[in-house]
Amino acid sequence: MDEDLRKAALDYHRFPRPGKLAITATKRMETSRDLSLAYSPGVAAACDAIKAEPDTSFDYTSRANLVGVITNGTAVLGLGNIGALAGKPVMEGKAVLFKKFAGIDSFDIEINETDPDKFIEIVASMEPTFGGINLEDIKAPECFHIEQTLRARMQIPVFHDDQHGTAIIVGAAVLNAMKVQKKDIKEVKIVTSGAGAAALSCVNTLIALGANPEHITMTDIEGVVYKGRPKLDPTLAHVARDTNARTLKEVLEGADVFLGLSAPRVLKEEWLSLLGPNPLILALANPEPEIVPELVKKHRPDAIMATGRSDYPNQVNNVLCFPFIFRGALDVRATAITESMKLAAVEAIAELARVEASDTVAAAYGGLAPMFGPEYIIPKPFDPRLIMHIAPAVARAAMEAGVARKPIEDWDVYKHELERFVFRSGQLLRPVIEVARKAFPRIVYAEGEDERTLRAVQTVIDDHMAQPILFGRGMAIAAKINALGLRMRPGIDVKIVDFEQDKAMFSALQADYVRLVGRRGVPPDAAARQLLKRPTVAAGMLLANGYADAAICGGMGDWWRHFQYAMPVIQRRPGVNRVYAMTALILQTGVLFFCDTHVNVDPTADEIAEMTVLAAETVHNFGITPKIALLSHSNFGASNSPSARKMRLALAMIRAQNPELEIDGEMHADAALVEQIRNNAVSDSTLTGTANLLVMPNIDSANIAFNLVKATGEGVTVGPILLGLAKPLHIAVPSVTARGLVNISAVAAMQSALVK
Repeated sequence: MDEDLRKAALDYHRFPRPGKLAITATKRMETSRDLSLAYSPGVAAACDAIKAEPDTSFDYTSRANLVGVITNGTAVLGLGNIGALAGKPVMEGKAVLFKKFAGIDSFDIEINETDPDKFIEIVASMEPTFGGINLEDIKAPECFHIEQTLRARMQIPVFHDDQHGTAIIVGAAVLNAMKVQKKDIKEVKIVTSGAGAAALSCVNTLIALGANPEHITMTDIEGVVYKGRPKLDPTLAHVARDTNARTLKEVLEGADVFLGLSAPRVLKEEWLSLLGPNPLILALANPEPEIVPELVKKHRPDAIMATGRSDYPNQVNNVLCFPFIFRGALDVRATAITESMKLAAVEAIAELARVEASDTVAAAYGGLAPMFGPEYIIPKPFDPRLIMHIAPAVARAAMEAGVARKPIEDWDVYKHELERFVFRSGQLLRPVIEVARKAFPRIVYAEGEDERTLRAVQTVIDDHMAQPILFGRGMAIAAKINALGLRMRPGIDVKIVDFEQDKAMFSALQADYVRLVGRRGVPPDAAARQLLKRPTVAAGMLLANGYADAAICGGMGDWWRHFQYAMPVIQRRPGVNRVYAMTALILQTGVLFFCDTHVNVDPTADEIAEMTVLAAETVHNFGITPKIALLSHSNFGASNSPSARKMRLALAMIRAQNPELEIDGEMHADAALVEQIRNNAVSDSTLTGTANLLVMPNIDSANIAFNLVKATGEGVTVGPILLGLAKPLHIAVPSVTARGLVNISAVAAMQSALVK
C-alpha cells in the first residue's frame, strides 16, 4: 500500500466520525406512551412471551435479522495474527457489507482470546443475542475445531466465511468453466497452491460437486501434501495423496484446474505449458495473484482465468455469497447452515452466470448484457440478481434439510420482499460507476478551482471513472491541489484548460459562441466576455465542440442562472421539446426519483408525458425497472381541478404512447408508496409494489416533496439530473458536496456512454 492510499484509508475511517457503523432505532420514541411501550412497563409483555416460548424472540426482538461478526484476529486479511483490536476495522467492514447488500444488521465482536476452547465458550454464550454467527479471520487449524464445535452446540447458523465463502464461489466458477471447456468435473485433474482453511474447504466443496479425490493434489509452502508427510496436519489427512511427487511443478503436468490460495508469483510463467489443454486458472492471492492474467493470456490463450481482483474478469469475491446465504438462512430462521445449503448457493451462483440477462440487468452491467463464456463464468458482485437467486435457493435448501423453523409458504411474496434490498444506499451507483469505468469519458468541470470539485476529481481519478478536465487558472488550480494535499498531477492525471494557456482553442470557441447567441440579444463583445467570465458557458462550449464528453457545472451561485447560461450551448435531443430535471434520493428503504424538481414551473399535460418517459428511460439506465406514479392532491378522479385533469390527461398520453411502462395516477403520495392504500382506493391499479419514480404536477410540489423527504429521511442526493439534452451536462446545486459531485459525475459518464 502506498502512502497516499494509506492516508486516504485512514481519513476514510476517521472522518466525519470514527468507524463505519452506527446503531439506529427502528421504533418511535417521541411520547411517554412510546417510552412505556419500548421500556417499562410495556417491555414486560415481550419478556413474558419469550420466556413462555423462546422462539418468539425472533418476533419481538431484532434477533431475526441480527448477525454477529466475530473474530479473535489471528488471521486477518493478508495481515496475519494482528490481534482482535487491530482486526476491528475489518469486522466493521464486513458488517457494512451485510447491511448494504442484504439488509442484515450486524454487531462486530472482537474477542481477545486465542485459546480455542475458551473462544468457543464465549461465542456460544452469545446465542440469545443473534440469529446467526459469521466467524471471521481465525487461523487454521483452530478454525475447524471452533466452527465444528459451535455448529454442534448452537441452534443458529454458524458460518466461517474464510472457508466456505471462497469455496462456494470457487465451486460455481469450476462448474461453469467445465461447461465452457466441455469437461466433466469427475474426470478433471485439480492442483492447489495452498492448503489452509480456504483451500481445504474449496477442495471439500469440489469433491461434494463430483470431483474425484484421487484427481486432486494439494500443495503448500512445504510442497505436496502426501501420505506419510512428517508433521502433516490431521485436517489434511483425507486429501493427502499417495505420490512420489514433492513439488508444485511436478504435479502441474496435465492439470485441468489450478487453484491458488497462497502467495504472489507462485505459478511461474514457464510452468504454464505443463497444464492440460483448456485449463482453468484460479489465482486468488490478493492483491497480487499467483500469476497475472496478462502472462496467462500471452502463453495460454486457451485458459480461463479468475482472480480475486475487481480489475480483471471473473472476480472471486466472498461478497458474492455470504450476505445472501445469511439472508436466506435468517428468513426461514434456520438452526444451521448445512452442506446442502452451501451447495444450493453454489448452484444458484453458477446458474445466474448462465441465464439470459434481462435488459434491466444489461443496464446494470454497462448497457451490454453479460454473455456466459470464458470471461464471464461467475456474476459480478454488484449484480442486482444475486439476492434474488441465492437467498431463495438457500432458504429452500434449509427447508428440505429440516433446519427451517419458519418455512416460506408463498415464494412469490418472498421474492417480492427481497426486491427492496436490491437498490439500497450505495448500490444504486455501483452499476453506474461500472459503466463509467468502461466508457472512461472526458468530463469537464466548470468550477475547476473549487475545493469540492478538486476533492471530487481526486475520487474520480482514484476510481478510474473518467478523464477529468478542470477549467480555470492553471496556477491557482495547481496551488490548491498542493494545499489540499491531493495526489493528482496536472497534465498527467488531470487536464487543465486555462484561458491564458489555451488562447487558440478559446478563440475558436468564442467565434462559435457568438454565432449561437447572436440572435438571442447578445452582441459579439458581450458574448466574448461571457465566455471568459462564465465557467458554465466555457464548459458547455468545450462539451458542444467535442473537447469533452460530459460537463459538470454550477455548485456556486444561483442554479437557475447557470441553467440559463448552459441552455443556448447544448442542443436538445431530437424530438424532445423541453429540458427537465430529475433528482434521485437514496434512502435506507430504497431509492426515489423526483421529477421535475428544478426546471419547469407548471408543465402542461404534454410536457408531463414527455418528462415522464425521459425520466423512466434514465431510471432504467440505473438498472432499475421504473414504477411510476403521477402524483396529485386528487386520488383517482376525486377532484376535477385543472391540475388533477392535467395528470389524468398525461396518464392517458403515456399509456397510449408507451404501454410497456408500469404507471398509474393521478394519486396521493401515500398511495404511490403503499400498495395497500392504493388498493383500498381502486381495485384495478396497474402499479404494483412501491413506486420509485414520482412525477409531480408542478415545480413547487416536486421541489418541496424532495427536500422534505431528504431532510427527514437522511437520504443521499444524486442530481439534479438534466433530461432531454443531446449531450450530458449537469448543474450542481450550491449545497453540493464533493461526494455529490462524484455521484453526478458517475451519472454523466454513464450518459456519455449511452450517447455514444
